[in-house]
Amino acid sequence: MIDTIYARRSIRKYQERPVEREKLETLLKAAMAAPSARNGKPWEFVVVTEPEGMAKVRSAMVFGGYNAPAAIIVCANTSLIKKPLSQGFWVQDCSAATENILLAAVELSLGTVWLGVHPIQIFSSQISRILSLPKMVKPLNVIYVGYPAEEKPPRTQYDPARVHWEVY
Repeated sequence: MIDTIYARRSIRKYQERPVEREKLETLLKAAMAAPSARNGKPWEFVVVTEPEGMAKVRSAMVFGGYNAPAAIIVCANTSLIKKPLSQGFWVQDCSAATENILLAAVELSLGTVWLGVHPIQIFSSQISRILSLPKMVKPLNVIYVGYPAEEKPPRTQYDPARVHWEVY
């Protein structure tokens, strides 16, 4: 697992090859294995694979003009959050699901890049409109998925100056 974590890198160049539905479903299963506050599981996902839909998603993302053949948009359905103490944790819950997707993709020889949507209102509005999201569904991010057309070496960005033991 440590090697997978180090190997996870943002990929911005993709092969012109579709991602198999089975692999996309595996990524979604990994996402839904993530922890969530009070087991609220507010996540929902929109998978885009059609070229027309991908073009629309790309147009909404200022920094997202990459040629990925697929995207998974990670959302929170706030109507699914039944426990009041869980209301404020949808970002963490969906971020945990996102990280599971990113790590599972490495294991499937896929590349990904995480593009933030929330809390930028213009991005949220555009993605919501493009995907016809109901009002209670909030997009957190767009994850592009595809077969990498670039290689990046594994790494850690460990910086001991950022680590404080016992107290700051």
